[in-house]
Amino acid sequence: MSASRSRLHRVAVLVLEGAKPLDVGIPAQVFTTRASMPYEVRVCGAAPGLVAGGDGLAYHVTHGLEALAWADIVFVPGYRFPDHEDPPRAVIDALIAAHERGARLAAISTGAFALAATGLLDGRRATTHWHYARALAAKHPLVRVDENVLFVDEGSVLTSAGAASGIDLCLHVLRGDIGVSASNHAARRLVAAPYRSGGQAQYVPRSVPEPLGERFAATREWALHRLGEPLTLEALARHAGVSPRTFSRRFAEDTGYTPMQWVMRARVDVARELLERSQRGIEQIAADVGLGTGANLRLHFQRILGTTPTEYRRTFTRGE
Repeated sequence: MSASRSRLHRVAVLVLEGAKPLDVGIPAQVFTTRASMPYEVRVCGAAPGLVAGGDGLAYHVTHGLEALAWADIVFVPGYRFPDHEDPPRAVIDALIAAHERGARLAAISTGAFALAATGLLDGRRATTHWHYARALAAKHPLVRVDENVLFVDEGSVLTSAGAASGIDLCLHVLRGDIGVSASNHAARRLVAAPYRSGGQAQYVPRSVPEPLGERFAATREWALHRLGEPLTLEALARHAGVSPRTFSRRFAEDTGYTPMQWVMRARVDVARELLERSQRGIEQIAADVGLGTGANLRLHFQRILGTTPTEYRRTFTRGE
């Protein structure tokens, strides 16, 4: 088994006063230790004991800030009234120390305010729940706030929008840590979409008739079963029953990608899973996913993922 898969990834979920229940529960559930998931989760607070939460709930956490010194990745769930005051200084210092030690910091929703208070988001893109985006920009003007995305990955610091996009962020982390196959398995367990672009809008800015939305979802499903065949914009639009121009515009609103960008990324994702789970050669995989040749697969792999199929397989192949 590769180092990425075999070593245990340590996750700390930092519960701040006023923490939102769904935001706390998402990373705690997604990364919970099980045979298919090489993660250990510790839920912590500024100190062990009772933490007053939002929405009428409270949390009894076992660990204090020492968990941040232990973790490889720290999730900061959203909390109520984040624009009123910063978290305690000890929390901010612990987040900075964890980052300096090499841990990734990931915020869900208004947890971005806590990360911004550390200064680690200065000069970086970040997002938060759309309702608080202007407040984040006003309170931390050096942060490049983007309210029109589901999540932002800046490498060592990651932020996401409202609670549901926390699932997208967690699945994004899983894909990078342990591969597409494991991420898709987790998505099925959560009954969640296996992949939504981080660049997808938090909400559609104008009304899209529900039947049209359903048709587009059906077209995406139809395309996923035909990735090995030629797929053109015209063919996709014809299946959806709209003009190519309408299809392109509405598709981008729904997914964050143009139709052909989405098809290409879907093909690369299927190729990733085949590299992880099968012994098929590069040429065969390229043909199976509709990319034609191994050279074409290598080209798009490098452009989208910054690596080669061979190196990817080496990283994510299971050992005995």
